Amino acid sequence: MTRPAFYPPSPAVPAAASPWEGYGYGLLGVLVFSLTLPMTRLAVTELAPLLVGLGRALVAAVPAIALLWFTRSRRPNRQEWPGVILAALGIVVGWPLASSLAMQTVSSSHGAVFNGLLPLSTAAFAALRSGERPSPAFWGWAIVGAVLVTTYALRQGDGALSAGDLWLLVAVVLGGMGYAEGARASRTLGGWRTICWALAISAPVVAAPVGWMAAQAAWPSALVVSACAYLAFGSMFLGFFAWYRGLAAGGIARVGQVQLLQPFLTVVAAALLFGESVEAATFLFAVAVIVVIAGGRRAIVRTSK
Repeated sequence: MTRPAFYPPSPAVPAAASPWEGYGYGLLGVLVFSLTLPMTRLAVTELAPLLVGLGRALVAAVPAIALLWFTRSRRPNRQEWPGVILAALGIVVGWPLASSLAMQTVSSSHGAVFNGLLPLSTAAFAALRSGERPSPAFWGWAIVGAVLVTTYALRQGDGALSAGDLWLLVAVVLGGMGYAEGARASRTLGGWRTICWALAISAPVVAAPVGWMAAQAAWPSALVVSACAYLAFGSMFLGFFAWYRGLAAGGIARVGQVQLLQPFLTVVAAALLFGESVEAATFLFAVAVIVVIAGGRRAIVRTSK
Protein backbone atom coordinates (compact mmCIF):
# COMPACT_ATOMS: atom_id res chain seq x y z
CA MET A 1 0.00 0.00 0.00
CA THR A 2 1.47 3.34 -1.01
CA ARG A 3 1.79 6.02 1.66
CA PRO A 4 0.00 9.28 0.73
CA ALA A 5 2.32 12.03 -0.42
CA PHE A 6 0.68 14.59 1.85
CA TYR A 7 -0.59 14.55 5.38
CA PRO A 8 -2.55 17.47 6.77
CA PRO A 9 -0.45 19.42 9.24
CA SER A 10 -0.89 18.83 12.91
CA PRO A 11 0.09 21.33 15.57
CA ALA A 12 3.68 20.82 16.71
CA VAL A 13 3.03 22.38 20.11
CA PRO A 14 -0.15 22.07 22.15
CA ALA A 15 -2.17 25.26 22.41
CA ALA A 16 -1.85 25.12 26.21
CA ALA A 17 1.95 24.99 26.16
CA SER A 18 3.42 26.96 29.06
CA PRO A 19 5.69 29.92 28.23
CA TRP A 20 8.17 28.39 30.66
CA GLU A 21 8.30 25.30 28.46
CA GLY A 22 9.47 27.57 25.67
CA TYR A 23 12.15 29.10 27.86
CA GLY A 24 13.30 25.68 29.06
CA TYR A 25 13.74 24.27 25.57
CA GLY A 26 15.24 27.55 24.39
CA LEU A 27 17.84 27.49 27.14
CA LEU A 28 18.74 23.88 26.30
CA GLY A 29 19.30 24.87 22.70
CA VAL A 30 21.44 27.83 23.72
CA LEU A 31 23.60 25.59 25.92
CA VAL A 32 24.30 23.41 22.89
CA PHE A 33 24.95 26.40 20.62
CA SER A 34 27.30 28.06 23.12
CA LEU A 35 30.11 25.71 22.08
CA THR A 36 29.67 26.37 18.37
CA LEU A 37 32.17 29.21 17.96
CA PRO A 38 34.91 27.63 20.12
CA MET A 39 34.55 24.39 18.18
CA THR A 40 34.59 26.31 14.89
CA ARG A 41 37.68 28.21 16.00
CA LEU A 42 39.37 24.87 16.72
CA ALA A 43 38.26 23.31 13.42
CA VAL A 44 39.57 26.14 11.20
CA THR A 45 43.07 25.77 12.62
CA GLU A 46 43.49 22.73 10.37
CA LEU A 47 40.64 22.87 7.86
CA ALA A 48 39.47 25.50 5.38
CA PRO A 49 36.58 27.63 6.67
CA LEU A 50 34.45 26.74 3.63
CA LEU A 51 34.94 23.05 4.35
CA VAL A 52 34.04 23.49 8.02
CA GLY A 53 31.02 25.68 7.30
CA LEU A 54 29.50 23.51 4.59
CA GLY A 55 30.87 20.14 5.67
CA ARG A 56 29.01 20.06 8.96
CA ALA A 57 25.73 20.60 7.12
CA LEU A 58 26.43 17.65 4.84
CA VAL A 59 27.41 15.36 7.73
CA ALA A 60 24.35 16.40 9.77
CA ALA A 61 22.12 15.65 6.78
CA VAL A 62 22.89 11.92 7.10
CA PRO A 63 21.07 11.34 10.43
CA ALA A 64 18.43 13.90 9.42
CA ILE A 65 17.51 12.01 6.25
CA ALA A 66 17.65 8.70 8.12
CA LEU A 67 15.27 10.01 10.79
CA LEU A 68 12.82 11.32 8.20
CA TRP A 69 12.84 7.96 6.43
CA PHE A 70 12.65 5.86 9.60
CA THR A 71 9.67 7.81 10.98
CA ARG A 72 8.00 8.02 7.56
CA SER A 73 7.72 11.74 8.18
CA ARG A 74 5.46 13.78 5.96
CA ARG A 75 6.83 16.40 3.61
CA PRO A 76 6.30 20.11 4.35
CA ASN A 77 3.14 21.50 2.83
CA ARG A 78 2.88 24.56 0.60
CA GLN A 79 2.73 26.96 3.53
CA GLU A 80 5.69 25.35 5.32
CA TRP A 81 8.16 25.02 2.44
CA PRO A 82 9.17 28.73 2.34
CA GLY A 83 10.08 28.63 6.03
CA VAL A 84 12.08 25.42 5.61
CA ILE A 85 13.96 26.77 2.58
CA LEU A 86 14.81 30.08 4.26
CA ALA A 87 15.85 28.22 7.41
CA ALA A 88 18.22 26.13 5.29
CA LEU A 89 19.64 29.25 3.69
CA GLY A 90 20.07 31.00 7.03
CA ILE A 91 21.16 28.46 9.64
CA VAL A 92 22.28 25.43 7.61
CA VAL A 93 24.44 27.25 5.04
CA GLY A 94 24.66 30.98 5.72
CA TRP A 95 25.43 31.28 9.44
CA PRO A 96 27.93 28.39 9.60
CA LEU A 97 29.77 29.64 6.51
CA ALA A 98 29.96 33.28 7.65
CA SER A 99 30.98 32.41 11.20
CA SER A 100 33.67 30.00 9.97
CA LEU A 101 35.17 32.75 7.82
CA ALA A 102 35.06 35.11 10.81
CA MET A 103 36.88 32.67 13.07
CA GLN A 104 39.97 33.00 10.89
CA THR A 105 40.64 36.51 12.17
CA VAL A 106 38.80 36.90 15.50
CA SER A 107 38.88 34.88 18.70
CA SER A 108 35.86 32.86 19.69
CA SER A 109 35.38 34.91 22.86
CA HIS A 110 35.42 38.20 20.92
CA GLY A 111 33.22 36.87 18.15
CA ALA A 112 30.77 35.35 20.59
CA VAL A 113 29.43 38.68 21.77
CA PHE A 114 28.03 39.39 18.32
CA ASN A 115 25.72 36.44 18.86
CA GLY A 116 24.03 38.65 21.42
CA LEU A 117 22.57 40.54 18.46
CA LEU A 118 20.78 37.40 17.27
CA PRO A 119 17.67 37.92 19.44
CA LEU A 120 17.13 41.36 17.93
CA SER A 121 17.66 39.98 14.43
CA THR A 122 15.31 37.07 15.14
CA ALA A 123 12.65 39.40 16.55
CA ALA A 124 12.89 41.64 13.48
CA PHE A 125 12.33 38.74 11.09
CA ALA A 126 9.54 37.42 13.32
CA ALA A 127 7.81 40.79 13.05
CA LEU A 128 8.24 40.88 9.29
CA ARG A 129 7.36 37.31 8.43
CA SER A 130 5.83 35.40 11.35
CA GLY A 131 2.88 37.55 12.35
CA GLU A 132 4.39 38.58 15.69
CA ARG A 133 3.98 42.21 16.71
CA PRO A 134 6.38 43.02 19.55
CA SER A 135 5.32 45.94 21.73
CA PRO A 136 7.39 49.14 21.98
CA ALA A 137 8.50 48.00 25.44
CA PHE A 138 9.81 44.76 23.97
CA TRP A 139 11.77 46.61 21.29
CA GLY A 140 13.18 48.84 23.99
CA TRP A 141 14.49 45.87 25.94
CA ALA A 142 15.81 44.24 22.76
CA ILE A 143 17.71 47.38 21.78
CA VAL A 144 19.18 47.65 25.29
CA GLY A 145 20.38 44.07 24.95
CA ALA A 146 21.93 44.79 21.57
CA VAL A 147 23.68 47.87 22.95
CA LEU A 148 25.03 45.86 25.86
CA VAL A 149 26.60 43.15 23.72
CA THR A 150 27.92 45.68 21.19
CA THR A 151 29.56 47.64 24.00
CA TYR A 152 31.05 44.42 25.30
CA ALA A 153 32.38 43.58 21.82
CA LEU A 154 34.01 46.98 21.40
CA ARG A 155 35.50 46.77 24.85
CA GLN A 156 37.01 43.38 24.08
CA GLY A 157 38.38 44.71 20.79
CA ASP A 158 39.88 47.87 22.35
CA GLY A 159 37.29 50.03 20.62
CA ALA A 160 37.86 48.67 17.12
CA LEU A 161 36.12 46.13 14.90
CA SER A 162 38.19 43.64 12.94
CA ALA A 163 37.52 42.44 9.41
CA GLY A 164 36.09 39.24 10.84
CA ASP A 165 33.40 41.26 12.60
CA LEU A 166 31.82 42.00 9.22
CA TRP A 167 31.37 38.28 8.66
CA LEU A 168 29.88 38.01 12.14
CA LEU A 169 27.35 40.71 11.31
CA VAL A 170 26.40 38.79 8.15
CA ALA A 171 26.06 35.67 10.28
CA VAL A 172 23.75 37.51 12.71
CA VAL A 173 21.42 38.61 9.90
CA LEU A 174 21.30 35.17 8.28
CA GLY A 175 20.99 33.43 11.64
CA GLY A 176 18.07 35.62 12.70
CA MET A 177 16.29 34.89 9.45
CA GLY A 178 16.90 31.16 9.79
CA TYR A 179 15.71 31.05 13.39
CA ALA A 180 12.53 33.01 12.71
CA GLU A 181 11.63 31.17 9.50
CA GLY A 182 12.37 27.75 10.96
CA ALA A 183 10.31 28.51 14.04
CA ARG A 184 7.44 29.70 11.84
CA ALA A 185 7.43 26.42 9.94
CA SER A 186 7.85 24.38 13.13
CA ARG A 187 4.53 25.63 14.50
CA THR A 188 2.79 23.06 12.30
CA LEU A 189 5.63 20.92 10.94
CA GLY A 190 7.37 20.35 14.26
CA GLY A 191 10.84 21.45 15.32
CA TRP A 192 12.69 18.24 14.54
CA ARG A 193 11.04 17.85 11.13
CA THR A 194 11.89 21.44 10.26
CA ILE A 195 15.63 21.12 10.85
CA CYS A 196 15.70 17.64 9.29
CA TRP A 197 14.05 18.85 6.08
CA ALA A 198 16.28 21.94 6.01
CA LEU A 199 19.33 19.71 6.20
CA ALA A 200 17.93 17.23 3.67
CA ILE A 201 17.30 19.84 0.96
CA SER A 202 20.71 21.42 1.58
CA ALA A 203 22.64 18.18 1.10
CA PRO A 204 22.50 18.06 -2.74
CA VAL A 205 23.65 21.70 -2.90
CA VAL A 206 26.69 21.36 -0.64
CA ALA A 207 27.73 17.80 -1.56
CA ALA A 208 29.85 18.68 -4.61
CA PRO A 209 31.86 21.57 -3.11
CA VAL A 210 32.38 19.68 0.15
CA GLY A 211 33.56 16.58 -1.70
CA TRP A 212 36.00 18.62 -3.79
CA MET A 213 37.44 20.47 -0.77
CA ALA A 214 37.67 17.30 1.30
CA ALA A 215 39.67 15.60 -1.45
CA GLN A 216 42.22 18.43 -1.33
CA ALA A 217 42.54 18.55 2.46
CA ALA A 218 44.85 16.55 4.69
CA TRP A 219 43.25 14.34 7.33
CA PRO A 220 42.88 16.44 10.50
CA SER A 221 43.87 15.54 14.04
CA ALA A 222 41.56 13.63 16.36
CA LEU A 223 40.80 16.83 18.28
CA VAL A 224 39.65 18.63 15.13
CA VAL A 225 37.60 15.61 14.07
CA SER A 226 35.87 15.72 17.47
CA ALA A 227 35.17 19.45 17.02
CA CYS A 228 33.68 18.84 13.58
CA ALA A 229 31.54 16.01 14.97
CA TYR A 230 30.14 18.34 17.62
CA LEU A 231 29.39 21.01 15.01
CA ALA A 232 27.55 18.50 12.83
CA PHE A 233 25.60 16.46 15.37
CA GLY A 234 25.26 19.01 18.19
CA SER A 235 25.18 22.53 16.77
CA MET A 236 23.64 21.64 13.41
CA PHE A 237 21.28 18.85 14.42
CA LEU A 238 20.26 18.09 18.02
CA GLY A 239 20.48 21.68 19.27
CA PHE A 240 17.78 22.76 16.85
CA PHE A 241 15.39 20.10 18.12
CA ALA A 242 15.21 21.97 21.43
CA TRP A 243 15.61 25.47 19.98
CA TYR A 244 12.78 25.33 17.45
CA ARG A 245 10.55 23.63 20.01
CA GLY A 246 11.21 26.48 22.42
CA LEU A 247 10.59 29.23 19.86
CA ALA A 248 7.35 27.62 18.71
CA ALA A 249 6.11 27.08 22.28
CA GLY A 250 6.98 30.43 23.84
CA GLY A 251 7.04 32.82 20.88
CA ILE A 252 9.88 33.62 18.50
CA ALA A 253 10.66 37.14 19.66
CA ARG A 254 10.29 36.48 23.38
CA VAL A 255 12.13 33.15 23.72
CA GLY A 256 14.75 34.42 21.28
CA GLN A 257 15.92 36.78 24.03
CA VAL A 258 17.32 33.77 25.91
CA GLN A 259 20.08 33.74 23.32
CA LEU A 260 21.48 36.90 24.89
CA LEU A 261 23.07 34.52 27.40
CA GLN A 262 24.96 32.66 24.68
CA PRO A 263 27.92 35.07 24.32
CA PHE A 264 28.81 34.72 27.98
CA LEU A 265 28.44 30.95 27.97
CA THR A 266 30.68 30.90 24.90
CA VAL A 267 33.29 33.08 26.59
CA VAL A 268 33.48 30.60 29.47
CA ALA A 269 33.79 27.72 27.01
CA ALA A 270 36.54 29.57 25.12
CA ALA A 271 38.42 30.11 28.37
CA LEU A 272 38.27 26.40 29.17
CA LEU A 273 39.25 25.26 25.66
CA PHE A 274 41.79 27.92 24.68
CA GLY A 275 42.90 29.41 27.98
CA GLU A 276 41.43 32.81 27.11
CA SER A 277 41.16 35.03 30.20
CA VAL A 278 37.69 35.94 31.43
CA GLU A 279 37.46 39.37 33.05
CA ALA A 280 35.21 40.21 35.96
CA ALA A 281 33.42 42.66 33.66
CA THR A 282 32.16 39.70 31.65
CA PHE A 283 30.07 38.55 34.57
CA LEU A 284 28.75 42.08 35.16
CA PHE A 285 27.57 42.16 31.56
CA ALA A 286 26.01 38.72 32.08
CA VAL A 287 23.95 39.99 35.02
CA ALA A 288 22.81 42.99 32.97
CA VAL A 289 21.77 40.70 30.11
CA ILE A 290 19.74 38.52 32.47
CA VAL A 291 17.88 41.65 33.56
CA VAL A 292 17.17 42.43 29.90
CA ILE A 293 15.79 38.93 29.33
CA ALA A 294 13.52 39.28 32.36
CA GLY A 295 12.25 42.65 31.08
CA GLY A 296 11.70 41.30 27.57
CA ARG A 297 9.75 38.35 28.97
CA ARG A 298 7.29 40.69 30.63
CA ALA A 299 6.81 42.80 27.52
CA ILE A 300 3.72 41.98 25.47
CA VAL A 301 4.22 40.34 22.09
CA ARG A 302 1.01 40.32 20.09
CA THR A 303 0.38 37.85 17.28
CA SER A 304 -1.64 39.02 14.30
CA LYS A 305 -4.46 36.74 13.26
